[in-house]
Amino acid sequence: MLPFLLRRAFSSVIVIFCVISITFLLARITPGGPFDREKEPPPHVKEALEKKYKLSGTLWQQYTSYVSSLAHFDLGLSTKYRDWSVAELLRQKMPNSFALGALAFAIASCTGVFLGTLAAMKKDTWIDHSSMIGALLAISIPSFISGPFLIAVFALWLGWLPVGGWGTAWQMVLPAICLAAPYIAYVARLMRNSLLDVLKSDFLRTARAKGLSDYQAVTRHAAKVAILPVITFLGPLAANLLTGSMIVEVVFNISGAGMIFVNSIQNRDVFLLGGAVIVYCVLLVLFNLLVDVIYTLLDKRIKLYA
Repeated sequence: MLPFLLRRAFSSVIVIFCVISITFLLARITPGGPFDREKEPPPHVKEALEKKYKLSGTLWQQYTSYVSSLAHFDLGLSTKYRDWSVAELLRQKMPNSFALGALAFAIASCTGVFLGTLAAMKKDTWIDHSSMIGALLAISIPSFISGPFLIAVFALWLGWLPVGGWGTAWQMVLPAICLAAPYIAYVARLMRNSLLDVLKSDFLRTARAKGLSDYQAVTRHAAKVAILPVITFLGPLAANLLTGSMIVEVVFNISGAGMIFVNSIQNRDVFLLGGAVIVYCVLLVLFNLLVDVIYTLLDKRIKLYA
């Protein structure tokens, strides 16, 4: 296990470095710049700004300066949010997105696995059909429609939950459900199809022949194998949810990272964009590594080799 983890750690550093380099270079070679506005600033002002934000000199000089700063854990200054460093923006915005994403991930994974398992065990019944129709609807309806619908029903009509905002546990419920809804559907469909394939396997027939009920056969044997494709999906999903959603944050008036990450592209905020990419890439690498480790715990036939 240790040699595998060391090898993955080394390869992960290379992957993150390559992604950071490509992101920076693409952001700089694309026409336009962070200080280009409808009204062009005077040359001496623009030169001073570029010097302040380390965007002067050749592309290679800018790149080496950026990489050198990253080596000292300096993510740079935001060119849009003046006098704010990227690290400060992340510290301020990421906790809200992390909390919302973690709750949405828990809802999506637990509810999706439960519904998928139930649909597979009740194949071709009204439970199976209604679950899959509901999953199709959840996938088809975008967040900017489902979000206002949830607010209208549960906040304005029934009055059970707050309309929006952030700060209490009740204010997290509606945005977490809105964010999790389409992924509940993906997980449920994936779990159902995977479990149906496992239920046809020879070792499940043997388990039933030994006297195990369908429930015991599924919970003791089939679920551990069927959930492996779901876990593969959950790794990237966790990274996606934890880095925020602009639409959900706007609909529910949440001050999170999703909005500033999207705006960093529109505003050509090179360093904030780089910070967003670093956060997402690191989370993606970590969760994919965690998926590999979980594989070995659920299926003893899977081994991790260096």
